[in-house]
Amino acid sequence: MIDDGGLAIAAAEAGAVVVRDSFGAALDRVDKGAGDFATAADLEAERVIAGVLRAARPGDAVLGEETGHSGPAGHDRTWLVDPLCGTLNYAARTLLVAVNVALRAGDDVTAAAVADPFTREVFWTDGKAAWVRRDGGDERLVPSAVSALVDVNLDPPFLNDPRFRAVDLLADRRFGARFRPRVVSTTLAVAWVAAGRRAAYVTDGSVRDSVHFAAGVALCRAAGGVVTALDGGPLHTGSQGLLAAADERTHAELLAMIGL
Repeated sequence: MIDDGGLAIAAAEAGAVVVRDSFGAALDRVDKGAGDFATAADLEAERVIAGVLRAARPGDAVLGEETGHSGPAGHDRTWLVDPLCGTLNYAARTLLVAVNVALRAGDDVTAAAVADPFTREVFWTDGKAAWVRRDGGDERLVPSAVSALVDVNLDPPFLNDPRFRAVDLLADRRFGARFRPRVVSTTLAVAWVAAGRRAAYVTDGSVRDSVHFAAGVALCRAAGGVVTALDGGPLHTGSQGLLAAADERTHAELLAMIGL
């Protein structure tokens, strides 16, 4: 029987095939309000991912971004699925998207995969270590701050405004002297922190049970990165938000600039 890490990879790869094959086509949109929308590719990728998960783990629950919760209520094992993170990028024919699949067992995420449909890489973890799979081989993920690139999420909601605003962080002279900002607008960038391609990732908002962030957070933790809320406390407490950094020094520098 396939283990949970392998199942997360298989499900994410199945969703990535849908996303890749639908790229560039004229796709129907489903309005979700407040300027947000899903495309037919989001919906089909989620359907395919859920099918893979249910076939292998029929007793598990699934929480999908587009279709919500299915399976037994209050189950100890729930798969969190974001079938296309970066929908606006995708609709604008920009190749910056991710397919996120994570298993929450109790209070912990014990397996996760983030697939890049266009590089065909899959970043994955069994909850103990983290790897990137490409061309059938696995390479251990090692966080590094050497790039000095920090990805900052500028999408609302901004729960800490006015005490903290991402645009103020970008304007901080200390930030400009030490780091270089990037705005990828997909949680693929969180996986890049685990892989050493970004020094850090910063976002405001709630990340509890988030189909967007669960897989990336699990990757960063398993790879040895530093992951906290924006005030440096544990996730889902205090100021909330997310600061994922490659190392303690980078984390401490950004905490000082955030200033919560």
